[in-house]
Amino acid sequence: MFPVDLPALQESELLSSAEIYLSSMDGRPHHECFQSSKSSKVPIRAENVRQLQLFEDDQPPCVVLALHPPEDQTQVVALYVQDRWWPLDEVLRTSSQSRSGLVQVRSLMERVVVFLLSQVVERPLLGEISFALHPRTESCKVLWRDNQAVGFYSIKPKGSLCDGWSGSCYLLPVLDTLLVRRSCRRRGFGLQILQDFCASFSSEEFLGVTAPLSASMAAVCRRFLQQQLELRGRLYEVEAPGDWTQRRNIWLNIQLGRYSLHNRDEEETVPASTQTLTEGSSLPPQSHGAMLTAT
Repeated sequence: MFPVDLPALQESELLSSAEIYLSSMDGRPHHECFQSSKSSKVPIRAENVRQLQLFEDDQPPCVVLALHPPEDQTQVVALYVQDRWWPLDEVLRTSSQSRSGLVQVRSLMERVVVFLLSQVVERPLLGEISFALHPRTESCKVLWRDNQAVGFYSIKPKGSLCDGWSGSCYLLPVLDTLLVRRSCRRRGFGLQILQDFCASFSSEEFLGVTAPLSASMAAVCRRFLQQQLELRGRLYEVEAPGDWTQRRNIWLNIQLGRYSLHNRDEEETVPASTQTLTEGSSLPPQSHGAMLTAT
């Protein structure tokens, strides 16, 4: 079994486990190492372990311990979960047959999976924007394929707060962030996610996608709307909270040539943080806003 399949953890348990482990570091054997799948050993010492904040709001705090090589603190090789170190590829795997396709995120470990995909596993390319941390209550779905997490998307439901200070609420459901791992692109997963989003709100007259649309996100929307003619008048690029002055019809803007369409990867949209999963994945710099972009 993998971490996501083990008995559910509470945030307080994850934090307590991290604190106990850190407090025991001085008394642990100096020769203790983590054996990575690349046949390299990473020493487990206090200077090689860091705490990663999982959510946008750190009150109450929720952290997970990450192990990195001595020479590079931005590289993550393992996470400390359920009282042991797990390589990243195992944290993103499942043994449950029920996790297939797009599955609503409900457990803390499923939120850890979203965190890893958006913050650790997939690095932004030049010119891309990194994901900000998601709120702990963010509505998300993870895309599972062949027992591994290959992507996710998050939603701002109609009526949910746009931020923590203005009191304004979203006026329509908005697809806020979307990611497909680079190694899994061009297999129709971006189209599958768009279809799932629209089907989940079939009774809504209008649906939103967070602005600004990147070139490849616009290309995926074009491909999607070429197939789904009935959605052309319903899908809008929006800025929060999404009133009519903050909406732009995506299909109309495509026809008017207002997007620079990126055709090479148009079958898959992947947002700001992107890189094929590796054992030594890196922590990207964080942006101040999570927006849906693609490459």
